[in-house]
Amino acid sequence: MNEKVSDDGARVDPTSSRIEDGIKIRARELGFDLVGITTLGMVESAVRFDAWIAAGYAGDMGYLERGAEKRHDTRLPFEGVCSAVVVAMNYGGTQPSGPVARYARGDDYHELMVDRLNELHRWIEDQVDHQIRGKPYVDTGPILERDLARRAGLGWIGKNTNLLNPTLGSFFFLGELLLDLELRADDPFETDHCGSCTRCLDACPTNAFVAPRTLDATRCISYQTIEQKGPIDETLKQAIGANLYGCDICQEVCPWNVKFSRDATEPSFATREVIAGKDARTLGNEVLAMDDEQFRITFRKSPIKRAKLQGMQRNSAVVLGNLRESASSK
Repeated sequence: MNEKVSDDGARVDPTSSRIEDGIKIRARELGFDLVGITTLGMVESAVRFDAWIAAGYAGDMGYLERGAEKRHDTRLPFEGVCSAVVVAMNYGGTQPSGPVARYARGDDYHELMVDRLNELHRWIEDQVDHQIRGKPYVDTGPILERDLARRAGLGWIGKNTNLLNPTLGSFFFLGELLLDLELRADDPFETDHCGSCTRCLDACPTNAFVAPRTLDATRCISYQTIEQKGPIDETLKQAIGANLYGCDICQEVCPWNVKFSRDATEPSFATREVIAGKDARTLGNEVLAMDDEQFRITFRKSPIKRAKLQGMQRNSAVVLGNLRESASSK
């Protein structure tokens, strides 16, 4: 198959002008709910991200500082990379509120999405009949995923800092397949549909939003119950309420989620038995009674493993204390 080389040295496949539709069809067949394509290059929002870290809003998440050069230029992960297929997978926003954030009620999404992006990569190679260098990212590298998704036309960044899609809301995971194949880019999502709404900002029980689209992660319930490895901030304990792992409040109140959230169709994201139908008191007491082996077996392949048993028992103690205080005040 004849190929040519573009001015910047990237390979240009003669079929690439016709393959984009096929890529989107195949991505949806693999279970992705949204898919778009964008061209890689310099990232304007990286400067704001650097300033966010410098302001201390990342807390102890030092890993976010690594790979700054790749955040600023998405052509740096490997030589010749020039395009990104950006995907989103719905994990379900229609379930009732509960002590565990919706994204963590089933199996971990990282490996599942990487496997399917690799499968998409192999399919693309079959279509163009030659090897293509590629690399999948799913929340594990120095790539500003929401920025890529916006540029690929998947949505806008809402005031709660989540990517919002006008037909799906925000209860979805993002992933990217970076390729050294030139593809026709989709139009970026240029409009902001939040308007004057501030429901997400007003609903946050810990006042974690410094301003619209600026989150002080150290005050976020998700950070305190997952990323924070030491004691939970004393000034935030009561505001954590009954949230054992993560928090969905700023998504739950968003009108776009109220109207457009869907049930999850991926079986791996179904709520596991240990969580299903349990309130914070029941689940918290069960966690406090676990040892390391029980925790490891119970939450195998679960995002909850990230907090470890020590973190989940810490969270359980705080939540059960909140519930006792609430009951005694009535």
